[in-house]
Amino acid sequence: MRFVFTPPVQACVPVVGQSDSFPVHRIYCVGRNYAEHAKEMGFTGREAPFFFMKPADAVLVCEEGATAAMPYPSLTSNLHHEIELVVAIGKGGKNIPAAQAMEHIWGYAVGLDMTRRDLQGEMKKQGRPWCIGKAFEHSAPISAITPVAQAGDVAQAEIWLQVNGQDRQRSHINQLIWNIAETIEHISQAWELQPGDLIMTGTPEGVGAVQAGDVLQGGITGLAPLRVAITA
Repeated sequence: MRFVFTPPVQACVPVVGQSDSFPVHRIYCVGRNYAEHAKEMGFTGREAPFFFMKPADAVLVCEEGATAAMPYPSLTSNLHHEIELVVAIGKGGKNIPAAQAMEHIWGYAVGLDMTRRDLQGEMKKQGRPWCIGKAFEHSAPISAITPVAQAGDVAQAEIWLQVNGQDRQRSHINQLIWNIAETIEHISQAWELQPGDLIMTGTPEGVGAVQAGDVLQGGITGLAPLRVAITA
């Protein structure tokens, strides 16, 4: 097959302990999936799950033991961090029941849903899509993926984020409103999941702004951590 220009490089994420990389197809994100975060955003209760997407090339690879550089994005003065568990899909499917959902998971990672909060807020007021607030370059820093067999009991793991060494977010994955299996069930009813899909499962309370010069360190028990420096 010939192309009119050279296709972009396949977006991918490294794998813990392997030389092979995980190719990224789509990135699905779950909104307001921790009760305390929903409250800090002005909502309460177990509302029906909703989703938005980031492009595959929003991935910012965070190699083990290294600090990834994220340029402070344009058009915003209110860039927020949102630490999340990332589920990497290895087996596709549609209308996947929750009872079978875990069979479709290849591994797990730590991710950041970086958000231009001021732009997102303006879009909300106008009833317009959030893309400009969520789906920009480098908006999805992701750690190396840990295969399922090495990840331990992710459903009970602690999740945390520090900025410049100070705690900002700290919770447990068991506080998800819609758990991992339920999330896969819901997403697969709307889209056919494919190998290479990533699911960012939602963020706990404590989201807040970062500035150029800040260093973000995030982790989930049993998974490779991430470290990101915000640059000017």
